[in-house]
Amino acid sequence: MVPAQGGEAPPRREPHGLGASVGPAEADAKVQGTYPYTADLWAEGLLWAAVLRSPHPHARIKGIDTADAAALPGVRAVVTHEDVAGGAGLGRAVTDRPPLASEVVRYHGEPVAAVAADHPETARLAAAAIVVEYEVLDPVTDPEKSFEAEPLHPDGNLIRHIPLRHGDPSATGEVVVEGLYRVGRQDPAPIGVESGLAVPRPDGGVEVYTGTTDPHTDRDRLAACLGLELDQVKIYVTGVPGALGDREDLGFQLPLALLAIRTGSPVKLAATREESFLGHAHRHPTLLRYWHHADREGKLVKVEAQLLMDAGAYADDSAEALAAAVSFAAGPYVVPNAVIDGWAVRTNNPPSGYLRGEGAMQVCAAYEGQMDKLAAQLGIDPAELRARNVLATGDPLPTGQTVTCPAPVAELLTAVREAPLPALPKDGPVADWLLPGGPDGAAEPGAVRRGVGYALGMVHMLGAEGADEVSTATVKVEGTVATVLCAAVETGQGFATLARQIVQDVLGVDEVHVAPVDTDQPPAGPGGRGRHTWVSGGAVERAAKMVRTQLLQPLATKFGMSAELLTIADGKITSYDGVLSTTVAEALEGKELWATAQCRPHPTEPLNEAGRGDAFVGLAFAAVRAVVDVDVELGSVRVVEMAIAQDVGRVLNPRQVAARIEAGVTQGVGAALTEHLRVVRGMVRRPDLAGYALPTPLDAPEVRIVKLVEERDVVAPFGAKAVSAVPLVVSPAAVAAAVRAATGRPVNRLPIRPQAAVGVA
Repeated sequence: MVPAQGGEAPPRREPHGLGASVGPAEADAKVQGTYPYTADLWAEGLLWAAVLRSPHPHARIKGIDTADAAALPGVRAVVTHEDVAGGAGLGRAVTDRPPLASEVVRYHGEPVAAVAADHPETARLAAAAIVVEYEVLDPVTDPEKSFEAEPLHPDGNLIRHIPLRHGDPSATGEVVVEGLYRVGRQDPAPIGVESGLAVPRPDGGVEVYTGTTDPHTDRDRLAACLGLELDQVKIYVTGVPGALGDREDLGFQLPLALLAIRTGSPVKLAATREESFLGHAHRHPTLLRYWHHADREGKLVKVEAQLLMDAGAYADDSAEALAAAVSFAAGPYVVPNAVIDGWAVRTNNPPSGYLRGEGAMQVCAAYEGQMDKLAAQLGIDPAELRARNVLATGDPLPTGQTVTCPAPVAELLTAVREAPLPALPKDGPVADWLLPGGPDGAAEPGAVRRGVGYALGMVHMLGAEGADEVSTATVKVEGTVATVLCAAVETGQGFATLARQIVQDVLGVDEVHVAPVDTDQPPAGPGGRGRHTWVSGGAVERAAKMVRTQLLQPLATKFGMSAELLTIADGKITSYDGVLSTTVAEALEGKELWATAQCRPHPTEPLNEAGRGDAFVGLAFAAVRAVVDVDVELGSVRVVEMAIAQDVGRVLNPRQVAARIEAGVTQGVGAALTEHLRVVRGMVRRPDLAGYALPTPLDAPEVRIVKLVEERDVVAPFGAKAVSAVPLVVSPAAVAAAVRAATGRPVNRLPIRPQAAVGVA
């Protein structure tokens, strides 16, 4: 590098490109409070919406009287099911949910009607003034009773049954351990509740501003329910205040659109926290019964399992969640024989839907509990038992699919086993905040026991069972500024930052902007399962490479060489022989280049009638060692440390990878110890952040990333794997294993109740 004039060092370039710890472009705006979230939006002539929700989990609607509500001063419109296009339904994977209940309400909080008024309090008063005559019905809340109950939905109570058979179903082992496990209802509890703004259009259509993660599916469903053409409905994605699955339920968006069209005015809705808990989907509560067969050396012979997932009132993505649960029911272990049955059924409980690690998290808690039981039965160290059975590249899953991607499970387990353990508290007084329960926990040091537990787990990436995963991106360069257009929504997972890094890496430009997302852009699909890193990132890379060819080809032709002999690095274009050397800025001067590209991974297939098939594009793995302190008299638990080793393929942004892993582990600790949306006979109890206990900073453990295995997946763009879901999947199982080790008691329910640690229940 040539020194700058006057002997001064050249200006330092900010970290950029793949492999650098590039910070999010929106970080300053979020810190300063200027980032445009939906709740902050405003429009001239704005009206406010409120939704009337069912107070019953199951009831027949005998009549709806909106006269009193419509007569209130300031009320502009009231809408019910009669305002919805006939036959249209809501739902991500299955459109089986009425937009507004008509004949029957099937869960507590189901939308029945909506109101628009000139003030938010007026809208709420009007919604409360709507008179609905209900004939209350007995709710079906036990999924085991759903099989014999009267149909709760025209499509029946059974959503899907997968009977997986692998190897010899009659095989038996010398040692058999049995377990019954329950996983509770975890809520995504986003930091920002649902909100939206709908603006009517002159052509009779509507524009909706919302923090969705899947704008094109939203547009398609809304258009059908409104009786409009697709080009009459447009979704603008605003700032997303946290997303762990489907961010915005259409039950919030549809009333807005209906009311905006009816009134001819912009209409805004900002849900309360209670409405948020009632309105969006939760993790599937699951009942799991297992039998593990092994020989005397601890090698697995067969896994038998029965999995029952509570879908709540509507199907949503329950079929997909069940497929993941059944497929991964034996975990990242070599299992020569398997008999696994899984069912997803309807109940009158709140709807379940996609939440990070869906399906895989529930079974991980159960099969890892079984591995601990098996280790105790055989007198083998739990980590050693796992090491004797780990899966590797080339091994088959119980579905018959061969693991072709890197599967360094043994290496991950070794890394967490060999990591130094955290120090024990020294003799003498112990700081109150170090005791289980914190300063007010009343714990006594003499009653505290330390436990160490291990867990292994896996998740699939992208959609499964034949899902058409495709994304489109456009890269434009004008002067020395690049712009990326892609409908992949930035939900905090870092896609916008990744897109900037890709373009910086390929084209050598520093300034890269990612355009806001709307449905005028080609679809990029929903977030989750690492799909935007893979599919949308792949589309951005391909488009950027096409622009790179447009940039380099004229230079190569001028010097009589192939464009492949030119490289871009540190903002310079050079040839292999040094004859050509220029800056990217000089080569781009006066030019406007652009290209559009798609990325579509290799196809998958649905599971067949025996639960077999190549259903998954790729897999990611992790090992976690949890260290906990338990007060065996009070049952309170403090997670001291979570050590994790993870299969990441390739680290594209070290800062973001660490942040995503820490977030996933912390969410997993919440699922293990505190997060449980209580539902009693179909009624949600305490739907607020006082009744639903999220981990606080004092609850968050020390997260130690002991190893990131960078063995690139050759079929994935950049070789990278998803990093957010698998820490969440494995962490609850590791915490449960550590509590077992500390107390010597079975832990078969998540979240772990204090009674389980003291042997009361």
